[in-house]
Amino acid sequence: ICMHSHYDGIAVITLDNPPVNTLSHELRSRIMDEIEAADVDSTVRGIVLAGNEKTFCAGAEVTEFGTPKQLRDPIVPSLLARIENCCKPVVAAIGGVALGGGLELALACHARVALATAKLGLPEINLGLIPGSGGTQRLPRLVGLATALPMIQSGQAQSARQLFES
Repeated sequence: ICMHSHYDGIAVITLDNPPVNTLSHELRSRIMDEIEAADVDSTVRGIVLAGNEKTFCAGAEVTEFGTPKQLRDPIVPSLLARIENCCKPVVAAIGGVALGGGLELALACHARVALATAKLGLPEINLGLIPGSGGTQRLPRLVGLATALPMIQSGQAQSARQLFES
């Protein structure tokens, strides 16, 4: 569900939760374990969190909504806080889509790189939900309120190129 490899001092954590890399309890746990291990490994200088060419992460695992797994540690905000507070730089490598909790995961990283065609958004509003893991705070800090507010209010995804150019 999550693979870890080393490349010259860089720990690469690859999300592998088909079909769209949702943040299931199992994936959250594995990411947390891998981040903690890399953070204390003296041979690791930095960490890359990656998905695949189609999906970085499509957000929450909706089948866990209303079940004990949704609230089982690590919950999404705890995982994002751990990434944000990692002593080593964590970079999100985004290909494909980063939506909802997936975008919030990328926003909690210290930096992001993305394909120009990658789609990023907070579509929760279309389900009658407000993004609940810091996206409404982190996105405006990164792209400015004028760009972030319409994304949050409409749930409309933007390409990485559009966000870079805004």
